[in-house]
Amino acid sequence: MHVDSTLASLPAAEGDGRPVEIRIEGLHKTYKTERGSVEALSNINLEIRRREFVSLIGRSGCGKTTLLRIMAGLVAPTAGQVEIGDKSLWHNGTVDSSVIKRLGVVFQDANLFPWYSIEENIALPLKLRGVKKRERLERAGELAELVGLDKFLRSYPRELSGGMRQRAAIARALSDNPELLLMDEPFGALDALTREKMNLEIQRIALATQATVVFVTHDIEEAVFLGDRVVHLTPRPGRIKDIADVPLARPRAVEVQTGKEFNTVVAELRASLNQEDEQ
Repeated sequence: MHVDSTLASLPAAEGDGRPVEIRIEGLHKTYKTERGSVEALSNINLEIRRREFVSLIGRSGCGKTTLLRIMAGLVAPTAGQVEIGDKSLWHNGTVDSSVIKRLGVVFQDANLFPWYSIEENIALPLKLRGVKKRERLERAGELAELVGLDKFLRSYPRELSGGMRQRAAIARALSDNPELLLMDEPFGALDALTREKMNLEIQRIALATQATVVFVTHDIEEAVFLGDRVVHLTPRPGRIKDIADVPLARPRAVEVQTGKEFNTVVAELRASLNQEDEQ
């Protein structure tokens, strides 16, 4: 499972014919604070192929969210490159807006506008792009059906459960047909049963849309259940310590979590994390 930090790529990449969707090379991030510089990420090198589902795990403060926000065009790297498809995302600290259009982002908080209906929230990115009302509402209806909210289009966020609000946030992120879906602990605030249902849902949605997904989580079981690969970042500064391949066919049922292959990967990742406590 241990990976040479010079480059981490999909094991079967050479034979599966899928192009690289995300290429990260020599990525560093240092924050300037009143107390001095804080190195958040160091020499991150990673390739993620189209339609791959990659989970990011690591201790709090290891830089998982920073890495995702750099990939989302929200935080500029100090050094290094991020390529989405065949284009660089960052140019001298400025983000390429043409690349951003290929991304959808979901955070832990659904961040829905309370004065908009679910339909209006889902359609909002299209409205901001100037898409005609009829077209954007048709798209909102399609996405609401995809995430199981077609009966709640006229509802308001306050009328829905936390899980349903996250479904709406996912639908909104998918409104512009992104090639890449970036998710930062989207189910972290949900109860265990709702979280289990949402894990099944995001797996189904990823398969249906054929999007490439990068998913940040603290939960090892969740990371393994969802991921084709699980990337383990070290404590600050975040470096890629290990990458675990998940040899489980899709779609995956909840029962897969009782199987030997699943639990072997979970045990290896847990052992890798526990080594950090012993150092």
